Order: sequence, then C-alpha cells, then structure tokens
Amino acid sequence: MASETLFEKLNYTSARRDSRTQVANWVLSRPEVFPELLEYCFHINEDISYKACWIIEFVCLEKLELLYPNLDYYFENLPKVYKDQALRPLAKICELLAVQYYKANNKELKKVLKDSHKKIMTSCCFDWLITNQRVACEVYAMSSLYYLGMETDWIHTELKTIIEANMHERSAGYKARGKKVLAQITKFRHK
Repeated sequence: MASETLFEKLNYTSARRDSRTQVANWVLSRPEVFPELLEYCFHINEDISYKACWIIEFVCLEKLELLYPNLDYYFENLPKVYKDQALRPLAKICELLAVQYYKANNKELKKVLKDSHKKIMTSCCFDWLITNQRVACEVYAMSSLYYLGMETDWIHTELKTIIEANMHERSAGYKARGKKVLAQITKFRHK
C-alpha cells in the first residue's frame, strides 16, 4: 500500500513548494519508503524522476541521515541523471553531504561516506560546471567542490580555473557564488 501511495503522491506533486513539502512530510513520517523514493529519483526517463528528486531534497534537508544507508545506490546512479529538474535537487544533496562531512564534521557521515563516493561526487560536480547546466546546479557544485578540495588539493586548483574562466560571461548568481568560493579557496590556502 505504501508503494502505491508513494507513486500516487509523486504523480500528483507539483512544483509548488507547499505541494513538495506536503509529500516530503509524508515521507518523513514513513522513513521506510525512503529507499523506494530514492529509486524513483533514478527512473531518469520518466517524469516521476524529477518529482521524486524534488521530494528527496526536502526530505534530506530535514533528515539527511535517511540517505546514509543508501549512499552506494545514490552515487552509483548519480552520473546517469541528465534532466535539469532532477539535477538541481541532487546537486543540492551533494552540497548538503559535503557541508555535513567537512564543515559540520558529522561523525555518522564520516563513517559511511567512502572515498569512492567522494570521487563520484567530484566527477559529477566538475561535469555540471563544464557542461551547460542551470545556475543552481552549478553553484551547488562549486560549494561541494570547495569542501571536497579541503581534502584533495588539485580540486581547488581546477575549480578556481573553471570559475575564473566562466565568471565574466555567466549570470549574477554564478558570479556571486564564484566570488565567494574563490575567496574561500584563498582563505583556505593561507591557513
């Protein structure tokens, strides 16, 4: 019954924030459906995919630890996603993971986020920056890469090069986040 109900709820989800919040709250009250929701995220050729991604973003904003047992599946499938509507929330989740791992020093996440996950996240984030993506996806990628670069030196060097090469021709949002990330890289290097 939960499966049918989740599928129905996703099908009737709209882009309106209250619609997404309502379904996310439904999932949060039934954490056992989280793995199924995650599966729907990676039905990449179906509209239900991006709707599931909208919901999983809201769920992860509230309770990121629901993703921890599913990190292998998440990162195994992340490189396959190509639709804008799905990429933005998944990029946001990468940023959430990076912030929790590097800035918040989340002990639980440190136990389960593997080097292989970080490599896939790094690769996807760089792909999102060098391909034609929407600005939200790019700014989440920049932030994620900044944090990943705290552990892996070459990431900051490459990230800085990409931001500097693109800043003059990109949107105000890209420029604002780009300046912030460049300042963070400079500050980190001088520590």
